Amino acid sequence: MKIVVLDGHTLNPGDNPWTAVQELGELVIHDRTSPADVVTRALDADIILTNKTPVTAGDISRLPQLKFISLLATGFNVVDVVAARERGIPVSNVPVYGTDAVAQYVFAAMLHVVHNIGQHDRAVREGQWGRSQDFSFWLTPLRELSGATMGIVGLGRIGRQTAEIANAFGMRVIAHDVSAGDSPQWPGFRWCVVEELFSESDFVSLHCPLTKTNGGFVNRSLLERMKPGAILINAARGALVNEADLADALNSGLLAGAVLDVVSREPVDADNPLLFAKNCWLTPHLAWAAVEARRRLMQTTAENIEAFQRGSPINVVN
Repeated sequence: MKIVVLDGHTLNPGDNPWTAVQELGELVIHDRTSPADVVTRALDADIILTNKTPVTAGDISRLPQLKFISLLATGFNVVDVVAARERGIPVSNVPVYGTDAVAQYVFAAMLHVVHNIGQHDRAVREGQWGRSQDFSFWLTPLRELSGATMGIVGLGRIGRQTAEIANAFGMRVIAHDVSAGDSPQWPGFRWCVVEELFSESDFVSLHCPLTKTNGGFVNRSLLERMKPGAILINAARGALVNEADLADALNSGLLAGAVLDVVSREPVDADNPLLFAKNCWLTPHLAWAAVEARRRLMQTTAENIEAFQRGSPINVVN
């Protein structure tokens, strides 16, 4: 079988070999593929692997050899899964690989905000400490996480892992999820509607999928409910946030800050208002990318292909 990787660079920039996948067929790897080149590059492929390169209904209709699509990610909105199903083509994803990495990122973001180590390091190196009359000084408010309220929107695998860490820090966790499961046994935990969550939380972390109904749900109305010292963290999907409303809220001091690993269009547009907002820290969609997580993703992708070849596909989303 011929396996074509449309955009393999982020999964393996050089430290995560394709060995497990290469053993399963003739492998052709493209670091990146433009939408216009999908059909040309995948014309004789039996299997397509894609991360963020769209595979549309039109593409699928023009790929007569195609039998299987596997996402190099959890999210599958880049593939027209309905069109694939109509052709009898299973689409699989990798549902579990970055749970620990993304939850870790959330706390890296929170600890960055409450201690601002980078700014204080620069102050020391610029001589401010050496010139100080006191043995200790700080440029930004310092806060403890213990006793603060952590609001989590989307209590799936990553949301629950994030909440577990919050609980270990001594934080109170509240959560909103459209399909709430079993209630965790953390002290003070409760489910609440999203408006309550934004009103009560010191830190709000988004972990819900992007759907047809929740795009831009973090808007002016919700942001106005947040405490003046509250922090918003988004390591889920950029389009969950109305970016103009968030920039306005940050610039007006409605909330203390935001740390965002994702934006609505990636790579980020030069005129994205968040680039110019106060107390807004942006990272380039890297929360998922710890090498350990990428190696798990590679292994599960190989397992997806093997299962399809045996006639029993796994992790099918369509």
